Amino acid sequence: MNAVTTHAIEVAALRSDRFRMDREADWQRLEAIVTRMEKGRLRGISDDDLLALPGLYRTVASSLSIARETSLDAATLSYLEALVQRAWFVVYGPRSSLTEWLRTFLGGGWSAAVRAIGLDIVVALAVMVAGVAVGWLLVSHDPEWYFSLMSREMAGPRVPGASAQALRGTLFGDAKQDGMSVFAAQLFSNNAQVSILAFALGFAFGIPTLLLLVHNLALLGAMAWLYNGAGLLPDFAGWISVHGTTELFAILLAGAAGLHIGRALAFPGDRPVLQATAEAGRRSAVVMTGVVLMLVVAALLEGFARQLVDDTFGRFAIGGFMLAAWCAYFFAFRGNAGRRR
Repeated sequence: MNAVTTHAIEVAALRSDRFRMDREADWQRLEAIVTRMEKGRLRGISDDDLLALPGLYRTVASSLSIARETSLDAATLSYLEALVQRAWFVVYGPRSSLTEWLRTFLGGGWSAAVRAIGLDIVVALAVMVAGVAVGWLLVSHDPEWYFSLMSREMAGPRVPGASAQALRGTLFGDAKQDGMSVFAAQLFSNNAQVSILAFALGFAFGIPTLLLLVHNLALLGAMAWLYNGAGLLPDFAGWISVHGTTELFAILLAGAAGLHIGRALAFPGDRPVLQATAEAGRRSAVVMTGVVLMLVVAALLEGFARQLVDDTFGRFAIGGFMLAAWCAYFFAFRGNAGRRR
């Protein structure tokens, strides 16, 4: 029995050695190329090696598959698995670092993607304005609609019939440190969820996205009606503008991104539906990456700027500056994309 076992081990070792000898030259060549590329020494790689790289990767991947099927020694398997993994990142992995990606993204990629969905932005903006008007008209005819749009818990002291003094206290002074901060956090959380859903529901030809935008902005219209009745509409607009110009802009872009996908599904044009949808999806994904960034900026403005600035003019100044900055970046700035064209 021992002799049989010893013979089997010797045969397996011989088979493993022969397998390695037949293919080791390709393994070593691939490893040398990958090592140079990992260290950034691209100039030291010949044109022949670069052209051979994909073929070498496939060859070594095939060797790994054979090694697994024939149960070769663990050392060979481990070596091949590590080499294939390293080569995969070189052949198929990302070609730029995070810093380079950010430079490309902020240097024109994001703004170019936003301009590419310009028609959808116009449609989403019209729907959002209509939503504000719907909310205002509904509660002006029947104040009970106010609680259909906003829960009583979220509303707090901001309810129809509240005195002007009570409503003013939610915008200025010590009240901003407690109740209004909680309300603002709830409002931000709601708007972040709306942004994500507006994009995610775009696959249904954009119809749920439109309904979501109307419903969410109807809440803003209802609140505007409430503060207008107390003569505080400019103060409310100033309070909301600090973070709202960024936050609402993010909702606008998220809704437009969802509509862009829905429009590609409904009207693919001369392209196949899958191709049109894939292109729209990639473009919208770039826009949504920026939307996340805008929501983070809005949270910072809401957490600091709105708390520190306690007068309407200052709040309008901050909100107006942010709106102008976003518009300039999206519609005037070309950056790297413009230079490449």
